[in-house]
Amino acid sequence: MSGDILSQNEIDALLSALSTGEMSAEEMKREEEAQRVKVYDFKRALRFSKDQIRSLTRIHENFARLLTTYFSAQLRTYVQIEVASVDQIPFEEFIRSIPNMTLINIFEVSPLEGNILMEVNPNIAYSMLDRLMGGAGESPSKVDTLTEIETKIMMNLFERSFDNLREAWSGLIDIDPYLAEMEVNPQFLQMISPNETVVVISFNIVIGESSGMINICIPHVVLEPVVPNLSVQYWMQTNKKEPTPEQSAALKGRVKKAQLPIIAELGTGQMSIEEFLQLEKGDVLSLKQKIDEPLVVKIGDLPKFMAQPGHLKNWMAVQVIDVLTEGDEDDE
Repeated sequence: MSGDILSQNEIDALLSALSTGEMSAEEMKREEEAQRVKVYDFKRALRFSKDQIRSLTRIHENFARLLTTYFSAQLRTYVQIEVASVDQIPFEEFIRSIPNMTLINIFEVSPLEGNILMEVNPNIAYSMLDRLMGGAGESPSKVDTLTEIETKIMMNLFERSFDNLREAWSGLIDIDPYLAEMEVNPQFLQMISPNETVVVISFNIVIGESSGMINICIPHVVLEPVVPNLSVQYWMQTNKKEPTPEQSAALKGRVKKAQLPIIAELGTGQMSIEEFLQLEKGDVLSLKQKIDEPLVVKIGDLPKFMAQPGHLKNWMAVQVIDVLTEGDEDDE
């Protein structure tokens, strides 16, 4: 039986079948055991858990936002990019899913071993090229091989775009992407074994009036060293980054210049509300403090020093004679 909740009518029908002998308990048991068996395709081995796929999705959603800003500035037009899907499939299936003539950027991501691919739909690639060459961003219906000059222009565009991937991956690992080569025919790619599991991140991209897909293909062998870092526990632990030495020094300098109120307390006393309401100019208040006892000096609301009152030139002053430690947070 499936994992769905049965309605009352379905339950009554099952009980009726058991009571009339149309179905025996043994048959139901065998049927349930038979349905527990699931077909497993070894060519589509799932190497990543759902938790790890979610982490990769979050990373590349951030990459999509950064890429949107980058392409909008470079192409000087409206660009919108968002993650459409994140799947793990055999490399052979990915190759079959992309057009015979397309734009494939092959990147090295040191210190990780292996390469990752960025496949750009021809409609989007030619629209980008048209914008870079001063056009309106139109895409030709016929896809031709890029000239040497066009190839160089596109390589420069995508090589700089991977600075955004470096930033998006910074919470996972510091990488140094490098554009190794550009291909237009996926059949020439002999990067990994056809049955090797890859993660394919598909982006929907809109450039002006043109739209299409960009796919990033990451082999399992590339991600294998950082797979433990894709867990939720790792992201929660590394959510707060340690400040750099320069940031720590700047923060320390600002803290040292912060202004703090200093209060030299002459003493305390008590009076009733009636006495308070009758106070007039010239009245003398009695404090619970002897004239020869040191004063308490407070920093903010915390007592920190003992001091004796006096004068410094034309200013009233106190001289610190002792340091109090009971107000320190370290002693709590």
